[in-house]
Amino acid sequence: MAEAAFSKPGTFFFTPKPSPLSTFLLVLILCILGFYTLHYPHPTLLQSNSQNAPRFRQIFLSSATNYTFASYLRALTQHPHLAGTKPSLDTTHYVLSHFKDLGLETRTAQYRALLSYPVHSSLSAHFSDGTVLDLPLTDFTQATRDVVLPYHAYSPSGSAYAKAVFVNYGTDDDYRALGLLGVNVSGCVVIARKGDLPRGVVVQKAEAHGAVAMLLYAEGDGFRKGFERGTVMKGVGDPLSPGWAGVDGGESLDLEDTEVLKRFPKIPSMPLSAEAAEVILGSLGGAPFPSEWRIGIGHVGPGPTILNFTYQGEKRVVTIHNVFAVIRGLEEPDRHVLLGNHRDAWTYGAVDPNSGTAALLDIARRYALLMRLGWQPRRTIILCSWDAEEFGMIGSTEWVEQNLMNLGPKAVAYLNVDCAVQGPGFFVGATPQLDNLLHEVTKKVKDPDSEDATVYERWAATNIGIHIQRLSGVDSDFAPFLQHAGVPSVDLYYGRDFPVYHTAFDSYNWMTNYGDPLFQRHVAVAGIWGTLALHLADDSILPFNYLSYADQLQGYKNILSNILNGSVSLHPLTTSIQELASSAKEAENEAKILQKQETTDDSVVLKKRALNDRLMHAERGFLDADGLQGRQWFKHLIYGPPSDYESKLVFFPGVADAISGSARMSRKERKAAIQHEIWRAARAIQRAARALKGEFT
Repeated sequence: MAEAAFSKPGTFFFTPKPSPLSTFLLVLILCILGFYTLHYPHPTLLQSNSQNAPRFRQIFLSSATNYTFASYLRALTQHPHLAGTKPSLDTTHYVLSHFKDLGLETRTAQYRALLSYPVHSSLSAHFSDGTVLDLPLTDFTQATRDVVLPYHAYSPSGSAYAKAVFVNYGTDDDYRALGLLGVNVSGCVVIARKGDLPRGVVVQKAEAHGAVAMLLYAEGDGFRKGFERGTVMKGVGDPLSPGWAGVDGGESLDLEDTEVLKRFPKIPSMPLSAEAAEVILGSLGGAPFPSEWRIGIGHVGPGPTILNFTYQGEKRVVTIHNVFAVIRGLEEPDRHVLLGNHRDAWTYGAVDPNSGTAALLDIARRYALLMRLGWQPRRTIILCSWDAEEFGMIGSTEWVEQNLMNLGPKAVAYLNVDCAVQGPGFFVGATPQLDNLLHEVTKKVKDPDSEDATVYERWAATNIGIHIQRLSGVDSDFAPFLQHAGVPSVDLYYGRDFPVYHTAFDSYNWMTNYGDPLFQRHVAVAGIWGTLALHLADDSILPFNYLSYADQLQGYKNILSNILNGSVSLHPLTTSIQELASSAKEAENEAKILQKQETTDDSVVLKKRALNDRLMHAERGFLDADGLQGRQWFKHLIYGPPSDYESKLVFFPGVADAISGSARMSRKERKAAIQHEIWRAARAIQRAARALKGEFT
């Protein structure tokens, strides 16, 4: 029976029942309209989203509460959560559930990786008077007995019964000072205090000087019982899958493969507490401390105290878990801004890394709030929670290696926070094109330690003023993104260091008593981090300034000029830097013109898209397919770790390697090696300049 429908009062007509064909056509038309609405939003909607971006950034900053940071951190630090353990998996589920409860799109990525754990360790001191003292190798109490034993991940198992000798920080200069005193460390158990060298390098140098074992202590004020755990493996990523992702069922090297074995030290090592180190050092004889060590009065040994040292560990292949929340972009869903923090900890991890995890969770909460208020980013935002960073950036490295081809054309920037709060003072590292954006964002965020100042104002008032570090170190998860994939990167934190680093005292109680009692520094870091991402995701033209990069490179060239003193030609660098500066100026002028054009006309949209792609891809130009000599995984020729960690150069790692490694060469060979690396760096700068210009030669 047909249905009746009224057209106007007093009249009616019959509507025929639709045929299956007409119903199908109607559904098809609606689907097509829906697709185009989703993928090609109405210009009015796009313009409205762009105009509202400042308002959404203000809402983001004003919706922070220190209570939420405290609650997240308390939950994250209830138990130690070393990667590859059951408590670590519980933390994975906590972060994943948080993202899901906010209604965010979530995903996980699992990898199989070789991790390292302690089984047994012991240390006793045999003094010259015949007494023996068993030295404690734990920094936890009955209440914290579930903390892992102090150890160095990837240390080989072994034992030693030998004289103790003190080598200060274990640098080349320290060994030279001992040599001038006639001290030979060969056959000894070496004791060193933690300095600027990575612990793996300290062990490597002790091994090279003939030591049979190494003990390393940190001088933590007020926490002299703490043992600083950490890795001693060379390089980053899973050692069984170097250069590719360690996926289940994929290729995996044998544990005895030479490529795997060269990543690990050959002598055993362990952390030592400052308290235990003081006992041993106080019993040594021999030559006095060299005056240049500035450590007070004492003796370096060897002996007469003998140390009986045993360490037994095991290496296991375990599953690690990365967790992601994805907020799809409205206009450019194929361009991605990534915010990352690692989740795993040696112990409770209140500072390292879960102050950063708490900040990431609160950013997710506030982004979800903005979405409920109608915000959708122009570009896609991905919140990344990495696993197994403490073992050598394994979670992030495996993911970058697996997604390298997508990161190249799609990644706008990677924003890293590891330890969000270690203490007072704002610190940041970044690639130079992000300097101006950092200045502008820190002017919008309230300083946590001042009544009426911004972070920028307090930062500028410090002794060194506005200083942005560069990212040449292998310190956190920015390393694979920048040094392997060439993604512009930032690393943010409050406080230069903290005394409970990697010890059992890195707890929620330490944070509330010392690190950030009111959680205001957490609020500041998250405010800067989240606002940086909002600009990178929402600004119609990416806020990259390559003039800053060119200026920085010019400064590096000037330093090289002073070091090399005319022994090689720096002309290739001079011309390539000038080319980059010219391209950067053209890009800046183009951006100014396009920013004035608020129209959504297709031609303007395409011009902005093309400029953004050039701004995004220019950083990739600094990569070299061959990588650094002997360390091919590191591809970036401007920022990367030098092979000699005592090198004073924190830029042009290939040039730094050639300078430090040329002592064994003839003068002609030395000059040729340095000149070649200068040419390689110059070509990299030219590639970046031409990517920024966007035209064929």
